[in-house]
Amino acid sequence: MTEHPTIHRPDQSEVWCPPLPPLVAGGLARPRIGIAGISIESSTFSPHISGAEAFTVRRGAELLAYYPFLDDGQELRNAAEWVPLMHARSLPGGAVDPALYAAFRDEIVAQIRNAGPLDALFFDIHGAMSVVGMQDAEGDLARHVQAALGDAALVSASMDLHGNVSFELLENVDLITCYRMAPHEDAMNTKERAVFNLLARLRAATGADVQLRRPLKAWVPVPVLLPGEKTSTRIEPAKGLYEEIPAVAGLDGVLDASIWIGYAWADEPRCQAYVVVTGDDGNVVRRESERLARLFWDARRDFSFVAETATLDEGIEAAIAPGAPRPYFLSDTGDNPTAGGAGDVTWTLARLLDSKALAAADVRLVHASIFDAGAVAQAVAAGVGGAVDLEAGARVDNNAHGPVRLRGTVYSITEGDPTAGTQAVIQVGNVFAILTERRKPFHHISDFSQLGLDPAEFEVIVVKIGYLEPELFAAAAGWKLALTPGGVDQDLLRLGHSHLAGGVFPFTDDGATPALAAVVHRR
Repeated sequence: MTEHPTIHRPDQSEVWCPPLPPLVAGGLARPRIGIAGISIESSTFSPHISGAEAFTVRRGAELLAYYPFLDDGQELRNAAEWVPLMHARSLPGGAVDPALYAAFRDEIVAQIRNAGPLDALFFDIHGAMSVVGMQDAEGDLARHVQAALGDAALVSASMDLHGNVSFELLENVDLITCYRMAPHEDAMNTKERAVFNLLARLRAATGADVQLRRPLKAWVPVPVLLPGEKTSTRIEPAKGLYEEIPAVAGLDGVLDASIWIGYAWADEPRCQAYVVVTGDDGNVVRRESERLARLFWDARRDFSFVAETATLDEGIEAAIAPGAPRPYFLSDTGDNPTAGGAGDVTWTLARLLDSKALAAADVRLVHASIFDAGAVAQAVAAGVGGAVDLEAGARVDNNAHGPVRLRGTVYSITEGDPTAGTQAVIQVGNVFAILTERRKPFHHISDFSQLGLDPAEFEVIVVKIGYLEPELFAAAAGWKLALTPGGVDQDLLRLGHSHLAGGVFPFTDDGATPALAAVVHRR
């Protein structure tokens, strides 16, 4: 039985993988492996367009240094000649500008062709990239990459579990895996596993036939599409479902197993759940992929939000109630920028400022955040302690509410954040509104403390997020998910999907049972 250690470890900098298998006759002692990909999660329900400003592009040595498991001295680093090509990564947002996508794709293709013969490619993608005018961007990218590499090279894809595995994507890669944790504390571990699996196949292959290096892939689409906040691996049934994976991956004849939740905020036929089990025993990978798919389907009605939900008014009422635990967090879920929201929907902040109950309460509340470069510039001009009367937000997504008026005092100005740029905190009564020059998620205590805001000193903290990331989850004494509007609205049925495949739950709930039959494929 193959050893597949559990990877539920929060420190992504640690190396999880066991020693590589020994080199066998016909295997490659030091293969040439390229690294490339595009990674973004894109909501088609957000008016935001992800352009060049949204992406961090890494090439060459900078790209190689991005992966701690490929540091000098690590076994995986020494087991191959690494050829870092190009990787573009963005904070989630709206659909990608098609010209930019084409430029990224064409550069990757050109880099592959100019790199000389490659034995393999580590394909680092997300799986939920939407491009304006396309319905399967990763499938298109994988097809172009495979054509550039030629038939002899292996491709190992690493993905987010909120990605989508279309058949076009599946048939153009050889190995494929995804995160096993939501929140994604195992993101870098998963990339490492993808590289480990790739090297293991290249070292252990026998004979001259490259087909012997390619495992079988048992692929089962599961017609379920749920938001990430209902499928957190912190709670059942996702917790138990994902705990099945290491045992399946450890079976004889199995290389890896993965379950994709799919991406709920894009309106594309590929958006649904998937199971893929890879290995060399066709009967086992088929059986286990179908078993996992059935477990998922049978649990579809049992998924619930990771925290208690509420309307915004109900959340405010609970947060300001006498004796409420402190600090009390409210998730502004509809505009979560790490799920694809624009990050400048003002609906929640406007209601906080208009709430008479909040204004009368003996609490201090911080709202994170609204991005608006012009509003930040006005705050900077006024200076710390200066009075301001400005409008902010809704420059990108104004579907729920227009710009919000802030009449208050500049509490702090902080420059130089690599993601947010300059940040300003505007105090309006007992509400402290954070404005950022550029889109930024607030996931860490330091995101607040660098602005002169200690979360422990605030009674209520409102964050544009869904499930709380680990540091905020640990800090929260109380928490509710506020079901607010925006490009990543948790109420999927009111978003208006019209291009999903037929029969996807909960959009269709007619009692029919899908076949859940695996397609077993080898490139």
